[in-house]
Amino acid sequence: MPFANSRFLKIAVSAANPAPSRIVIATRESRLALWQARHVQARLRALYPEAAVELLGMTTKGDRILDRPLSTIGGKGLFVKELEAALREGRADLAVHSMKDVPMDLPDGYALAAVLARENPCDAFVSRRFADPDALPPGASVGTSSLRREAILRAAYPHLKVESLRGNLDTRLRKLDEGMCDAIVLAAAGLVRLGLEERIRAVLPPERSLPAPGQGALGIEILAARADAAAWLAPLHDAATAHCVRAERAFSRTLGGSCRTPLGAYAVLEDDALWLRGFVASRDGRRIVAGEARGERGGDEALGRRLAGDLLARGADALLSGLVRR
Repeated sequence: MPFANSRFLKIAVSAANPAPSRIVIATRESRLALWQARHVQARLRALYPEAAVELLGMTTKGDRILDRPLSTIGGKGLFVKELEAALREGRADLAVHSMKDVPMDLPDGYALAAVLARENPCDAFVSRRFADPDALPPGASVGTSSLRREAILRAAYPHLKVESLRGNLDTRLRKLDEGMCDAIVLAAAGLVRLGLEERIRAVLPPERSLPAPGQGALGIEILAARADAAAWLAPLHDAATAHCVRAERAFSRTLGGSCRTPLGAYAVLEDDALWLRGFVASRDGRRIVAGEARGERGGDEALGRRLAGDLLARGADALLSGLVRR
């Protein structure tokens, strides 16, 4: 059953589920996606040294269409559909995704078998000339591919020009270096994973830029019927990260979250308690409904739904209706 609906496939390697002899990992071919897949490849090789662990590189529709905002061409699911086809057709055993790119509801027959320990979940400000968003002068341009970041920037810095900037991480950095904008805002995790920390001028804490649900975490998708693959992947699962991501995704799912929705959610574990913050906004940042909630570890999805319900009761429903009409 899919992780997205609160059930995690965890089946131990045993006589009934023997160690693998070959594992094929489906991945996008961007440099960051390949880093993520190779990270999982290395972890699996360490667990199963007798197995051949191979990568199947693929270019997705989301990678090919770069001249339009993601929200107008079908959303983040465009980054996973081709990888899911490889699973369905038996060409791959598993697919590695950034959790913030995984749709809130997986198609029938698919499951998230593991969520890995989270990297830095925050947004990062990158600029050649300016040290922080506060230093940007009126009329300066900031590039982002995220409606969430766009709304946050417009709310905090109405004097700036926020522009849509598509492409993989390297493409966006190149566009910045070529002067197409004065700054960009990216996920810090991608820069850290590629050894590009020096490009970060400022890390924006959640209080300034609440992350996207699942940001910084990697998820591994399989066919729900593949108990053998679930067993292979069980040692990679990080329970603490999974608790947080489940709460964030439940919040987003309850609000109908997608790449068309300026929405953020971020949970942290404090001992045995979860602290979840979330917001939904208009694209121009003029209307924001935000809140927070606390609950017990293990009540992850209930916590996400409860916070979403609180925001709906305080006006998020009308705001979301306006987004749909657009």
